[in-house]
Amino acid sequence: MKKAILATKVGMTQIFNDEGVLTPVTVLQAGPCVVTQVKTVENDGYKAVQVGFVDKREKLVTKPLKGHFDKAGVSYKRFVRELKFDNAEEYSVKDEIKADIFAAGDKIDATAISKGKGFQGAIKRHGQHRGPMAHGSKFHRHQGSNGACSDPSKVFKGKGMPGHMGHKKVTIQNLEVVRVDAENNLILVKGAVPGPKKALVTLKETVKAV
Repeated sequence: MKKAILATKVGMTQIFNDEGVLTPVTVLQAGPCVVTQVKTVENDGYKAVQVGFVDKREKLVTKPLKGHFDKAGVSYKRFVRELKFDNAEEYSVKDEIKADIFAAGDKIDATAISKGKGFQGAIKRHGQHRGPMAHGSKFHRHQGSNGACSDPSKVFKGKGMPGHMGHKKVTIQNLEVVRVDAENNLILVKGAVPGPKKALVTLKETVKAV
């Protein structure tokens, strides 16, 4: 991987191309990300670039992180992530990674924490079928049989049951960059991107382009 950046989700809109075709896009505020540390094979056993994104008030920063940022000579950041670049040695502390590392037509993978749906039943959570809705039925929106009673006398792992839905790390692959506004650090991606508005999104060059 040679290209990646942190972004926050602004929202969705739609644009028209030169032929007048409408395209739904997700607007992402991408960068600028500042390099806070460069990890090397000699010191850390692997190559990576640690970046910070979105300024944070000093009173909200812990003492260890404050020392880390002061040593790097950068402002305090809200998000700190590692990006495993193949060319990590080409970066140095205080370097900025901006939206212009991507261009229209690039294929990317977007990773974020999906929207949380709270506690949901098996029908909404797993797409299971409901029972008859007639008055005589005692089975409407239950998850169905949990298993036999005597053999094997247990509920198998993976059984679709009610529970906490969403709020998981999700990656959507092969999204297309439609437009890049380098001046305002905006990236417009075709289609939907995981997470709610203001969510942190990691954009990387795709691992399996088609």
